[in-house]
Amino acid sequence: MLEPAYQADVVIVGAGVSGLSAAQRLNSAGVSTVVLEAAPCVGGRATTEKVDGFRLDHVGRFLSTSYPELRMTPGLDGLVLRTFAPGVLVHADGRMHRAGEPASAGGARGALDAARALVSPPRRARQAPQAAAPAVSRAFPPLGGALDQARLAAALGRTAAVPVERLLARPERPAGQALAARGMPARTVEGFLRPLLAALLCDPDLTTSSRVADLALRAFASGRLCVPEGGADALPELLAGALPAGAVRTGVRVTSVSTTSVTTAEHGEFRCRSVLVATGASAAAELLPGLRVPRFHPVTVFHHTSDEAPLREAALLLDADRRGPVAHTAVVSRVDPTRAPAGRALISSTVLGPPPADADRTVRAHLAALYGTSTHRWELLAAHHTPQAVPAMPPPHDVRRPVRLLAGLYVCGDHRDTGTVQGALHSGHRAAAALLRDLGAGSVSAATPLRAPTAA
Repeated sequence: MLEPAYQADVVIVGAGVSGLSAAQRLNSAGVSTVVLEAAPCVGGRATTEKVDGFRLDHVGRFLSTSYPELRMTPGLDGLVLRTFAPGVLVHADGRMHRAGEPASAGGARGALDAARALVSPPRRARQAPQAAAPAVSRAFPPLGGALDQARLAAALGRTAAVPVERLLARPERPAGQALAARGMPARTVEGFLRPLLAALLCDPDLTTSSRVADLALRAFASGRLCVPEGGADALPELLAGALPAGAVRTGVRVTSVSTTSVTTAEHGEFRCRSVLVATGASAAAELLPGLRVPRFHPVTVFHHTSDEAPLREAALLLDADRRGPVAHTAVVSRVDPTRAPAGRALISSTVLGPPPADADRTVRAHLAALYGTSTHRWELLAAHHTPQAVPAMPPPHDVRRPVRLLAGLYVCGDHRDTGTVQGALHSGHRAAAALLRDLGAGSVSAATPLRAPTAA
């Protein structure tokens, strides 16, 4: 027999970042909420596997300290952000180069001095034998000279200062085309901007809307790349833990929804005043026929461990040469020491797409070239392939897609906003605001940020 029906003002289907964000805002406004999740744990794609003291993210998306929703979402006061070193490292023409660090405040001369520092090679963990570098086919020097770096720093500074609404009003085209049309030197575009945006958007071909790419560059230029301490699942677990006991119910599979009820496979009917579908796009379309399902960018993440870190810095390393499957890699244990047991290094590397043939050997060979050290003794801990990792956002892309379908039925998720953690949080924020308006309840002010999460 089915269990008795449950009662709540709002039933949220899906305990990912967007659904939990909405639940927190509704709960803060005094609206009783039940969150139903089919999986055995919360988080959705923000999943972290625990293996022998290692914490291994399945998708490995980056956050930025400039994300406003991290400061404005109730329940995230205890979030600790572990930051990468300023800027990034770029592997180009067989060497590592610094790029994207903020220029000093001393005007043009200061920007030029900073640019000269950016092109110096970083310190290595040790003098390791260099792997044989492939022949370089590009005709321009990697990343350009000091003047190019100064121009890049100035361009990033201008992007950081542009209001979001002005960015969203710009003409829209594929990001790759927009980069080529903005007058930046080809070496700057190919050596830095293209690999950086590919990493931030999980889109190696840069088919993403130029407006979304501008938002990503703005977040990069105005903050620091970071990850949650302890793994990607720390963020949804904090949100879930701050809700009242019993508000989140895992292992509950929803089969249909209406404006006043949710039907589940094994747990009966949940009656309510409104329903919010906060699943991934494909699952949402099964519950809401006619909902548009975007294409997705697949992502494969390889986690290796070694007894010695191949890089001293807590830096993100991008591959501008594109001579192997790895788009970007980092010694994640340098960024967040809680992700690896003492005495071990955790190296996490992302392939934008499906895993290559003979995956471990191919990825190891590419990592050996990127880090300039042997990877023969590295141990593969896990390889996670996520076919629907990030919704594709080609132009035209509405970054504020409607979250209210009709009174009593709502939808949210990164497929309704931007395909980032910021987008997922903001989508939940918008859905909660729409629900509160329709229910005639109070609201949480978006203009008053809460205490910022701790950055370490």
